[in-house]
Amino acid sequence: MQVMSVAVGMAVLDQVSKAIIRHQMTLHESIPVFSDFFHITYILNRGAAFGVLENQQWLFLLIAFFLFVLYGMFRTKLPSSRLLHVGMGLLLGGALGNALDRCIHGAVVDFFDFLIWPVFNLADVGIVIGVMLLLWYSWHHKISK
Repeated sequence: MQVMSVAVGMAVLDQVSKAIIRHQMTLHESIPVFSDFFHITYILNRGAAFGVLENQQWLFLLIAFFLFVLYGMFRTKLPSSRLLHVGMGLLLGGALGNALDRCIHGAVVDFFDFLIWPVFNLADVGIVIGVMLLLWYSWHHKISK
């Protein structure tokens, strides 16, 4: 149950942050936080990370669905590792957060803008940290055997 608690928590934080952006900003508005380094910029992304594969909404929804199906199939076989469960929860929660945007709004709201990097959101952060934790777990588990 820890995996799903993290996933739901991640998705809720993501959706709340996006709702705040949608209601407080206009599309393409950019608010400097640290003028030459970091802005909050409201954009809609119809692709994956960094706008790759634009307008492939069904593909991304299928990937998110597939991740949840895989988790459902193997959840009883997962080792009891907090690192593994948190990593999976962040990955699933990020996928769910962006999938909800695609279903409800037809595009993903992105807003973290470091100016030298494509704009992203909390779901993307969850996905990246989740994958990093899963890789760390996999590497550590392999070495300890």
